[in-house]
Amino acid sequence: MSSLLKLSPPRFPYPWASDWGEDRYGLWQAFTYLGIRLAFRWIPPGRFMMGSPENEPGRYDDEDLYPVTLSQGFWLAETTVTQALWKAVLGANPSRFKGERRPVESVSWQDVQAFIKQLNQCVPQLITRLPWEAEWEYACRAGSQTPFNFSGELTLDKVNYRGTREYISGEWGEDAKQETVDVKSYPCNDWGLFEMHGNVWEWCEDAWIEHLGKAAINDPWQLSATSADAARVVRGGSWSNRVGRDVRSAYRDRIAPDYRIHDLGFRLALGHSG
Repeated sequence: MSSLLKLSPPRFPYPWASDWGEDRYGLWQAFTYLGIRLAFRWIPPGRFMMGSPENEPGRYDDEDLYPVTLSQGFWLAETTVTQALWKAVLGANPSRFKGERRPVESVSWQDVQAFIKQLNQCVPQLITRLPWEAEWEYACRAGSQTPFNFSGELTLDKVNYRGTREYISGEWGEDAKQETVDVKSYPCNDWGLFEMHGNVWEWCEDAWIEHLGKAAINDPWQLSATSADAARVVRGGSWSNRVGRDVRSAYRDRIAPDYRIHDLGFRLALGHSG
């Protein structure tokens, strides 16, 4: 870690911050827009093993295991964007499962880009973006290298998902919610981030690449050229038709950038843009 740059944020707090501080999880700062507050956690630079080992239960073969160095820290929202914030910025709520503190869902990658552009105009000096896939997994893991960022077994009191452990995709667990829940309904990870597993899928900035390889890499922002209609990476799994293997830290999937569905939302990041 000593060789990495910017272990601490280059600026803290930012001019747009309505409140800020430090707690057991690290530094945080929040903005408030039309009474809606969203807090960000400082994610320091570091190195981690991205992907999964070949003996991880439920592993898919596109989860290449390789060392990644993130030389720049960044800020990541402690929750997904809520319906309340989406409505405050864009004036409508596309979500199927209504609730001010529930994640906004049924939004495409293209919709999210429009939201980000408008939000950045609404809050002076705020520059938000989607996280890159490597940033997302690094933050989800919060120093862990196990299938999930918590200890013990995957259970429905830790994650909002279908409730079946491995391959039984046509069934629901007895206590499965079968819909989204309010943000901060489940324990956060060791870096203060909530619902990185389950609840809603989360869009990333990256275009999809089937195999990321096994060679060590630094700052893997956008590994290939993209077109406007390129499929985009989603992470984290959801409440819906996903078995336990599909809410692991390493699991990755792709979705067309214009696609909308009621288990698909997003989380905002701040910092470098690649």
